[in-house]
Amino acid sequence: QPALHVSRVRALYRRILLLHRALPVALKALGDEYVKEEFRRHRSVGPADAQRFLREWEIYAEMLRQQANEDRQNSRIKTCFGTPLTEEKLNDFHNEQIGQLLELMQEATKSNKQFNISDDSEYKN
Repeated sequence: QPALHVSRVRALYRRILLLHRALPVALKALGDEYVKEEFRRHRSVGPADAQRFLREWEIYAEMLRQQANEDRQNSRIKTCFGTPLTEEKLNDFHNEQIGQLLELMQEATKSNKQFNISDDSEYKN
């Protein structure tokens, strides 16, 4: 069972990094770094936390796969990657997760400025 668990984790990790190739450059760099940190941080969690962690990342991977497919099919309209966090989901976060979310938001904002990415654009370049 543990070997199956490890192979499932590795496969999901690889799949997410592959899916990130569909993201704009700045988002890919930010996403890759975040995924690496999160997977590293959760190496030694208990079984219940590991299942919840994997389930959330599998949901993310599926959402990203769908958005990447939409992006490939729509050559003119810019795809919006990600999904808004609901208040219910935010209320489930621990203080540490809220802190991580704030750091991620600050990094994402900094990346947008660094790479001069405009979210206002209706069309892809």
